[in-house]
Amino acid sequence: MATTTYSFTDLVGSIHSDLVGDYIFTGEGAGSVSVSKSTERSAHDVAADGSVMVSKVAGNNGTVTIEVQQTSPLHFWLLNWFNAHWAANTTNWATTTMLLKNTSTGGSHVCSGVSPQKEADVPYQSQGQRVTWTLMCADITNYAV
Repeated sequence: MATTTYSFTDLVGSIHSDLVGDYIFTGEGAGSVSVSKSTERSAHDVAADGSVMVSKVAGNNGTVTIEVQQTSPLHFWLLNWFNAHWAANTTNWATTTMLLKNTSTGGSHVCSGVSPQKEADVPYQSQGQRVTWTLMCADITNYAV
């Protein structure tokens, strides 16, 4: 039987913004990163006689959800990124790109047209918490080994 391994520490990522530069992350302070496609790729239309028309639907949009500790460097970079893009001309809003790669599995995601859904919620409690950033992506391309 073949053995496979996985480790979150094998995830590396880069976020590029023309306004605030690049951020390279290796999971420091991160709790999770999830990539989700938004477009359902198939649609069925059922006629009155029961025949089914299947449609193949194009669309690579989706979200990347990043959960980080509220004191992490990535959270502070994302705050700066949000503020810079919010203050800039609208043409800059969705110009960010992102690359995620897992070095143990070889899988990767290339995201373009990245913009923040909103700022992360801010928790104030007796202990430090995690915050969640949801980044909307106009295009997510999945690459598998």
